[in-house]
Amino acid sequence: TKMKLLLLSLGLTLICAHTEGTHDAVTSNFDPSKYSGEWYSILLASDHKEKIEENGSMRVFVEYIHALKNSSLGFKFHIIIGKKFSLLPTNQRSSELYSVFFTDDGHNTFKVLETDYCNHIILYLINENHGNTVQLMQLYGRAPDVSSEVKHKFVNVCEKYGIVKENILDLTTVGNLCLSGRALA
Repeated sequence: TKMKLLLLSLGLTLICAHTEGTHDAVTSNFDPSKYSGEWYSILLASDHKEKIEENGSMRVFVEYIHALKNSSLGFKFHIIIGKKFSLLPTNQRSSELYSVFFTDDGHNTFKVLETDYCNHIILYLINENHGNTVQLMQLYGRAPDVSSEVKHKFVNVCEKYGIVKENILDLTTVGNLCLSGRALA
């Protein structure tokens, strides 16, 4: 099964690479069914950097997004707590916004800001907990890394929402830890 998943990922990556120049980023009227599949966490940003730093409660690594029939999304995440990996299922959808409840981190509302379905997706999340609000931006790729152009675009989007460049973490530098977590799942 691991070999089949690897070959499927490779095939999808090759198809996406071949057609990469022909796909423009979509910023509205998304087709959630096209989100389904394997994703990798590339960049993570927040206006409260401590939330996304090592052992931060919002430092998550995505593995899979699945569009469900009821218009909600299912996510498979890994959260590093010490050296253990946990899974977080998320779903619920209302219009273009998705809601997620975490027991320790309050209520989260997120939306897709941009995707090309084949290469990257940018998510924007607002966390509300006990009167405090935290913004979070996530860049996922279909492969373990994305082009420098996509990363630059992500930095610009973060700055547009008031998240400074210093608060952006490159999760590809901790990729071995994240990828080893996939093997454990």
